[in-house]
Amino acid sequence: MTAEATDEWLGWRAAAQAALYGPDGFYRRPEGPAGHFRTSVHASPLFAGAVARLLCRVDEALGRPASLGFVDMGAGRGELVTRVLAALPAEVAARTRAYAVEVADRPETLDHRIEWLPQPPQGISGLLFANEWLDNVPVDVAEVDPTGVPRLVRVRRDGTERLGERVTGADAEWLARWWPLGRAQGALTAEDARAVQGARAAEDARARGGARATEGLRAEIGLPRDEAWAAAVATLARGLAVAVDYAHTAPARPPFGTLTGFREGRETAPVPDGSCDITAHVALDACATACARPGARLLSQREALRTLGLTGARPPLELASTRPADYVRALASAGEAAELTATGGLGDFGWLVQPVGILDVLASD
Repeated sequence: MTAEATDEWLGWRAAAQAALYGPDGFYRRPEGPAGHFRTSVHASPLFAGAVARLLCRVDEALGRPASLGFVDMGAGRGELVTRVLAALPAEVAARTRAYAVEVADRPETLDHRIEWLPQPPQGISGLLFANEWLDNVPVDVAEVDPTGVPRLVRVRRDGTERLGERVTGADAEWLARWWPLGRAQGALTAEDARAVQGARAAEDARARGGARATEGLRAEIGLPRDEAWAAAVATLARGLAVAVDYAHTAPARPPFGTLTGFREGRETAPVPDGSCDITAHVALDACATACARPGARLLSQREALRTLGLTGARPPLELASTRPADYVRALASAGEAAELTATGGLGDFGWLVQPVGILDVLASD
């Protein structure tokens, strides 16, 4: 890396893309994501078991096809797809074609049944599951300047930031609709109005009059995630697509954004030099509208996993005296299920569920 490259000012999307997925990027490091942060997949094998049950529901809805697809988006080192295959009933596993979609090299010890791909396969029937994938689709960051105008945030490789050009075009339209900032929250100039043409938020802004946003308010422009999700869903011929992630919706957008980093199990400053994960929570409500398909639904991980049989309920106490070993195992399992569904923790993760040509198999009975 030359001094000139180090000093280059990039938008956060370009900087994070290079830092995460470039030749020396974070996601190509040998230790893998599990060396730096813990997801639901790493928290307990119960998570993969629940995903396996979901795949079985999709299988039933599809009429038990000869070839059942399971696509693990952002597969890390293949932990989830490996555990899902192991948790499936033998008859279903025999018909399942498993795909791990990941930019890193294929692990040498990975099950030979798993295909390792840089992009999801086209035309499968089955389940596409994206666990903490969208939060690592890089996005640009906007910040309100002293005059109330949202501008792109530019960053150097060492994490130093400055404000760049004003947000315009499709990015401005996305902000106005999904995360209004600056003049889109108050009086619109002619230029602003053109930038957000067709967005519902523009009319809301006109109605509110001349209020100006507070300097320093920030937002992550989620349009690349909308596009990535729509493209992933489009690869399904029939089945179900599910995105699981840190999320927020329009009524509760964080005023200063969520961009952050993770290194060795701890949150850290998001420095785009390849040394740490760079992530931001996902506007799943925006993603839900990006596919132009009916049936998209948002729910919490707690709701989804309970529908799939994980409640976190403690085993009956009498089991301790009649079958103590079983009681200990059941108690440990209940503790893991409780972590996966905990309020204020993993249970608050958002699930975006998108059926494609089938009914919503996650609907409560």
